Amino acid sequence: MIVATSVSVKGELPIGEAMTSRLVVREKVADQGIVVLDGQCAGASGEIAATATLQVRAPMIRQQREVAEHRLDGLIDRCRDLKPMVTAVVHPCSAEALAGAVDAAVAGLILPVLFGPEVEIRRIADTARLDIAKFRIVDASGPEDAALKAAMAAGAGDVAALMKGSLHTDVLLHAVMQKETKLRIGRLISHCAMVSAPTYARRFVISDVALNIAPDTDQKRDICQNAIGFARALGVDRPKVAVLAAVETVRTRMPASLDGAILAKMADRGQIVGGIVDGPLYLDAAVDIEAARIKKIASPVAGIADVIIVPNIEAGNMVYKNLAFMADAQTASLVVGARVPIVLTSRADTAAARRFSAAAAVLYAHALASDPTILQPEIAE
Repeated sequence: MIVATSVSVKGELPIGEAMTSRLVVREKVADQGIVVLDGQCAGASGEIAATATLQVRAPMIRQQREVAEHRLDGLIDRCRDLKPMVTAVVHPCSAEALAGAVDAAVAGLILPVLFGPEVEIRRIADTARLDIAKFRIVDASGPEDAALKAAMAAGAGDVAALMKGSLHTDVLLHAVMQKETKLRIGRLISHCAMVSAPTYARRFVISDVALNIAPDTDQKRDICQNAIGFARALGVDRPKVAVLAAVETVRTRMPASLDGAILAKMADRGQIVGGIVDGPLYLDAAVDIEAARIKKIASPVAGIADVIIVPNIEAGNMVYKNLAFMADAQTASLVVGARVPIVLTSRADTAAARRFSAAAAVLYAHALASDPTILQPEIAE
């Protein structure tokens, strides 16, 4: 509870510009439960626009609260007013893959169409006691046949999304890449994951952690554009994108730092649109305002990034898996950059992660139908 405030405006407050607020504890009055805070509000270039002193009455016992809008349960809530999305589940020939499709259907997110060997799918469903009576099955001779038939159905508009079953990722994506499926738009496809960790007060998107191994600068431009579209579809109006490196200054011997600077300038020139891009940035400076302040980084992205672009798949995969398996993070992942979203589930994914990813696919597909610029924006050449 705020007890007293004192605010001093140093100059004209900018309109329509992102600003950064910072609060630092100056002192504690323990016997009264009072904490005195010094505050600053800075513009994009780092100039101080206002300062403040606040006295607040702090809780006397440790408390932990979750901010609902930062958790991923809201993705499912946002799907409640939307019709279940017709989704091709490709080769669901394991109990886990089939259960994921059934779970998403029960949640009202998707209407599965199962592509794979019908006899085997029914046997798995019977053994696992999964009710698939209402699902249409498109018989296929094996993983390759199932992937191609599902991709053709997506290209023809018969299904609105693809969901990976128990086949290898490269088999599914090989089918998506085929010209006759009409799913490509001339841009690199990439993997995006929205992450919400209980120890961090913002959810963010990380890309690419599962698909592109060592992307070059042009490929990172596509990864960046795809991630902006993904974040917009999931509710971030103008995503702030941090291009990560191990330094925050350009070093010619460190390609990731060059990529960060180039991508930032590409965004300035309209070659990446729909978001604010800056780099190179350390991971800590990208997500922590205090770290950015200590390192004297003046940036509209530093400390408040909505999207982080990693240098390569090893870096991204380690950050993602660390958060998912060691920090109890919620995750929702898609492959984007094709005409339909692709839910790329992993055998190790939790049931919640599968549901969140299905919800992300529903919201992404709905956003594409409402605003095609999410997938195909006008970009300067």
